[in-house]
Amino acid sequence: MIDRRSLLARSAAALALGALNPTLLHAATAATNKRFVFIIQRGAADGLHIVPPMGDPAYGSLRAGFLDSLHGAHQLDATFSLHPSLTRLAGFYDSKQMIAVQAVASTYRDRSHFDGQNILETGGTQAYAEKQGWMNRLLPLLPDGRALALAADIPMALRGAAPVSSYAPSGLPQAQDDLMLRVNRLYGDDPQLSALWTQVMQTKGLVGDLAKSRGQSPADLGRVAARMMAGPDGARVLMMETGGWDTHTGQTGRLATQLDHLDTLMGAMVDGLGPAWHDTLVLVATEFGRTAAINGTNGTDHGTGSAAMLVGGDLQGGRVMADWPGVAQGALYEARDLRPTLAMEALISGALAQHFGLDPALVARRLYPAQQNLRVATI
Repeated sequence: MIDRRSLLARSAAALALGALNPTLLHAATAATNKRFVFIIQRGAADGLHIVPPMGDPAYGSLRAGFLDSLHGAHQLDATFSLHPSLTRLAGFYDSKQMIAVQAVASTYRDRSHFDGQNILETGGTQAYAEKQGWMNRLLPLLPDGRALALAADIPMALRGAAPVSSYAPSGLPQAQDDLMLRVNRLYGDDPQLSALWTQVMQTKGLVGDLAKSRGQSPADLGRVAARMMAGPDGARVLMMETGGWDTHTGQTGRLATQLDHLDTLMGAMVDGLGPAWHDTLVLVATEFGRTAAINGTNGTDHGTGSAAMLVGGDLQGGRVMADWPGVAQGALYEARDLRPTLAMEALISGALAQHFGLDPALVARRLYPAQQNLRVATI
């Protein structure tokens, strides 16, 4: 039950920050210069279209109806390319700041969005078996790993024993300075609400004038994310949710738009970070992939293996990580999906261990306690 004080505090917080964006931001602060961003692609993004294996002899016939949309794709190596909408990411790859990862999946092998996202975020082996998220389990490994979720509800990846605060971006207009002053006088000396109000104002200060834009464009969102991580008091761990990746129909046009938005968001965030980009690692991943074959409505259905991307200012990139199984009919998982050959959990453990200078085995045990024999990937 919400008492009057809590309701007043939430209302004041909503007035303080206003609306950032329908896409949700989640942030955590830690006393380290290293920053980590997790961008989840909710809806099962088609890795075979994002990082297409155009050098695989079976791909052309399997995806003949999509080939025109890949004209101008950026060639990564002899087998893989990058979707033409990802121009900034292609530049990061060429400057060795990106690793494309293919044929990757969590332990999940069914095709429910909700179950797949739960396992991706908790690191469990069964849906809803784990009650904590792997990002929450990461926080105690970092100095002063306090977390803030800018959302109506804390996302599963951030839920757990480590302290996490939440805030819901509001559709209300920005509050006038006079009102903010009056609320500050009301709450400033309150023993219960003073600390909460201070936290709200600190978050508002991180966003700054960018809150007035309400983050309606991908570029706005990227700049807000950069501002949230800027300076000594900025976020050190940040999670962003993107939706719209469930492309059952008309995939080529819809996916091109989604990828253009992702590329713009990434570019604006990197530009906004400036020198801090060299201490930043970004993971882009989805709950599972899509069918290898095109369906009858020029889309794809729920699948298994997909692609992920690691992007970072100090990453030793410019390469593709893939134990490529191929997409010939006999190589497909259950005769329909890309067969995963790399565990998402192994990828995340290895990437975070390298980025934060932690022991890989320790990271794997802490983040994924349900997977005792997890072999950490070398990044």
